[in-house]
Amino acid sequence: MELSRHFAHFAATSSPRAPLYAALAAGISRDRELSRLLLHAPVTQRMPVLLFAAVHDLLLDDPTDPLAQWYPNLTSDHRSPSDRSLMPTFARFVHDHSDPLRRLLATRTVQTNEVGRCAFLLPAFGILADEVGPLGHLDVGASGGLNVLLDRFHYRFVDQEGTSSLVGDDSTVVLECSTTGAVPVPSAMPTIATRCGVDRSPIDVTDDGEARWLEACVWPDQADRFHRLVEAIAIARSAPPELLAGDAVTSLAPAIERVGLAAHPVVTNSWVLNYLTPDERIAYLAELDRIGSARDLSWVYAEAPALIPELPNEPDPKDPHRTVLSMDRWRNGRRIVQHLATCHPHGFWIHWR
Repeated sequence: MELSRHFAHFAATSSPRAPLYAALAAGISRDRELSRLLLHAPVTQRMPVLLFAAVHDLLLDDPTDPLAQWYPNLTSDHRSPSDRSLMPTFARFVHDHSDPLRRLLATRTVQTNEVGRCAFLLPAFGILADEVGPLGHLDVGASGGLNVLLDRFHYRFVDQEGTSSLVGDDSTVVLECSTTGAVPVPSAMPTIATRCGVDRSPIDVTDDGEARWLEACVWPDQADRFHRLVEAIAIARSAPPELLAGDAVTSLAPAIERVGLAAHPVVTNSWVLNYLTPDERIAYLAELDRIGSARDLSWVYAEAPALIPELPNEPDPKDPHRTVLSMDRWRNGRRIVQHLATCHPHGFWIHWR
């Protein structure tokens, strides 16, 4: 019953953003056998999105299956989620793929690598590059490490008057971001001299199966996000980013030393801290402060204050998922906290304070 309630809640809250997954979640909430599939997952991963990602992964491996007709990222003429044959087709697919589906549920975790977030990181990097010169980028919770390729994408910032500001060379990944307020769009791409990512379970995008799982975690209704992820993975494969396996706390100091040998180290994390326990978050903040007291360091982070009470941001009771972009700088042992903007969690818009 608890699993059924999870799917029912997901159906109620995701409909505007993901009509296909909302329809599937509603159907699964009424089918005890389908909802119980999540019992094959570890307790901490028993979320509807894990089941959907596992099914998506198998469909990406075989996009000729009839279920793919409902997936907007797999066909340009997709069937409506209101089609009554959706749930029977989904149930048949689950039955026919029960063994690989159970293996994915038992061994995988939901991981996203949203390159759109680079659009709100770039202005902060521009500020820092003007101040300190070349940067060493360390992304914590890096997944496949795509966001450390920030300088290999092309950006189009569009203000309220429709004026565009372009940054970056030509790229197959173009990130467009609507802006309000005086967003300090850099006149040129900041120099990133060194880069590295840290993740508990880093994804090797040069491996077809690993890259497919990263793609599977994108909701198929959001086809634009899916296709730009595919392009970003192709860029990463041409020059794979360095990724370290480790947790956010114990790996932080050695990773900062790695990127900070020849450049000013900049730590980033976006929608990562909500996956840590409160004790882990406190330890992460303390470790940043410890390192910053001994060397110059910058930390750029985009998180939801309602989910991270340890951060010095006021939550918005009307919007618990409001994302706040902030920057903490340690200079000569002194910490300066600056709240920069509110932004869309996937980087589609930014409002500069």
